[in-house]
Amino acid sequence: MKRILFVNGSPNHNGHTAAMAKRLIAGKEYETLDLIDYKIYPLGQSFEDDQFEAVIQKMLEADVLVMGSPVYWHSMTGQFRTLLDRIYESSLKHRLRGKELYFLFQGAGPSSAMLEAGNYTMGIFCRLFGLQYRGMATSVREAEKLGTNL
Repeated sequence: MKRILFVNGSPNHNGHTAAMAKRLIAGKEYETLDLIDYKIYPLGQSFEDDQFEAVIQKMLEADVLVMGSPVYWHSMTGQFRTLLDRIYESSLKHRLRGKELYFLFQGAGPSSAMLEAGNYTMGIFCRLFGLQYRGMATSVREAEKLGTNL
């Protein structure tokens, strides 16, 4: 059985991003990691209570990553973007190779340019680190459809 981890980049534990994840992963066991519950400092910051290592370890234990963020200020949330930045710097990033990644990106009224930028970012992220990008969903309907491949 594949180990599935939902990385929720929303500050809302039970918001639209989490609802999309439930539809994408319907009928399967998975663990949720809410980034808002972790202290992950930006690049260049070094504090003893930084929890990036705990987050990356959870990601490394999974076979499938479902990563999601609402569209805030025309892009991903700050917590989500900081995670991507920190992974880029991490010596463990090569261990993500081969994992599947599904991306959830939704908002009240994002433009097509915003959605394209999010999809582009996650596509590049996967290519850089050898993940298998399975696609992006921007609505519950798209999440259900994308989930049929999971």
